[in-house]
Amino acid sequence: MDFIDKYAGIVVDMAVQYAPKILLALVVLIVGLRIVKILMNLMRNALNTRNVEETLSRFLSNLIGWLLKVVVFISVFSILGVETTSFVALLGAAGLAVGLALQGSLANFAGGVLILLFKPFKVGDKIQSMGRTGNVKEIQIINTILTTADNKTVILPNGAVMNGDIINYSVEGMIRVDLTVGISYDSDIRKAKELLMQIMQEHPKVLKDPAPFVGVEALADSSVNLAVRPHCNPDDYWDVYFEVLENCKITLDAAGISIPFPQLDVHMDK
Repeated sequence: MDFIDKYAGIVVDMAVQYAPKILLALVVLIVGLRIVKILMNLMRNALNTRNVEETLSRFLSNLIGWLLKVVVFISVFSILGVETTSFVALLGAAGLAVGLALQGSLANFAGGVLILLFKPFKVGDKIQSMGRTGNVKEIQIINTILTTADNKTVILPNGAVMNGDIINYSVEGMIRVDLTVGISYDSDIRKAKELLMQIMQEHPKVLKDPAPFVGVEALADSSVNLAVRPHCNPDDYWDVYFEVLENCKITLDAAGISIPFPQLDVHMDK
């Protein structure tokens, strides 16, 4: 009987000593997880209000949620009397090691987050970045995928894209096509300008506003160079480029206006 009373007393003492801590830990765990869930929903709603991509919104809210849950569990262990200093130091060392090992990927990840947040371009835009030009096919969290005019797939790392120059041809809804047409010095400049302007005005893919432009660009060594400047939709760029240039050659030939090629006149002195 004394043996039973002894261990019963020990159990009662332990219950009196640890029961408040266990109850407090349970309360902190339940309330903490509920608060984390509320914060995750608030963050997701805030990101959706700013029209952030759904993929990024879900990823960021889940990431913040896991970090907050780690804090909650560390707090619970601390309440129960578990030493958490070494555990936190271990997590910090592991995080540092992973960060150093994946610093390139983390830079690309950060670049992807910035692209999805600030939207310098979106899927379908025609852009130029890192010396590559194409239409944005997909924006991933690590890479941006372009499709070029010759139907090649180009994968660009987001870190390099955000740290470099980005030219977005689609954001203004139009793009200017820069062409240069040379005519001979004895040709009628005014007539040539009228013909070139007529070519652009009659082309179905050349925009009326802004109006196309023709002007003398340079008095070159063997030709008078005329700047031909039509505007078009970004997707029509190459159609306008090739068709207008071809029509310039055909129309000027029909009008008797020559397009000279480089030549050298040699005069012999006796």
